[in-house]
Amino acid sequence: MRTQYRSEIVEEAGLDGDPMAQFARWFQQAADSDLFEPNAMVVSTATADGRPSSRTVLLKQFDTRGFVFFTNYGSRKVREIDENPYVSLLFPWHPIARQVIVTGRAARVGRDETAAYFRSRPHGSQLGAWASEQSRVIASRAELDRRYAELAERYPEGERVPVPPEWGGLRVVPDALEFWQGHENRLHDRLRYVLDGGKWRIERLCP
Repeated sequence: MRTQYRSEIVEEAGLDGDPMAQFARWFQQAADSDLFEPNAMVVSTATADGRPSSRTVLLKQFDTRGFVFFTNYGSRKVREIDENPYVSLLFPWHPIARQVIVTGRAARVGRDETAAYFRSRPHGSQLGAWASEQSRVIASRAELDRRYAELAERYPEGERVPVPPEWGGLRVVPDALEFWQGHENRLHDRLRYVLDGGKWRIERLCP
């Protein structure tokens, strides 16, 4: 199962000096390519003794401070982040032969920021955040549906749903970002931004 990637060479001179600005450029190009959920990213965490786990979540915000996603704070990913804050993010934009890999530290965002995002969610998603004790064992799908139905009765459409205390945002503050572009003969471009003494340095990696 082999594919020849045909695309333009990525030169260092064409990159923005700010990796978040470069990410914004590639993210917009991915969105313009009509990719399904270009904000989907694989979040990899590890326990204190180094046992890794990965899952796909949706990026909800990004700016010069880093990358933000929202989740239940009782989930496996957050329990591991509480033990070991170092994480990796992977944006797998396969149809355009690109990926972005981010490494950094994750920390919880403020409750005001969490509340602002929670209010922007659809009503059903707000109820779902209450119904699911993420990563916890549940007896059946019927039990999950029962919890949701009870919440829907308590908070009908138009009713203000409170923000769950064990739900909120995490911001990954990067220390390195790698931009990967696939090419023919497996001679891919790998350009990595590394934080060095408070400034970003760009280096090319062999594919």
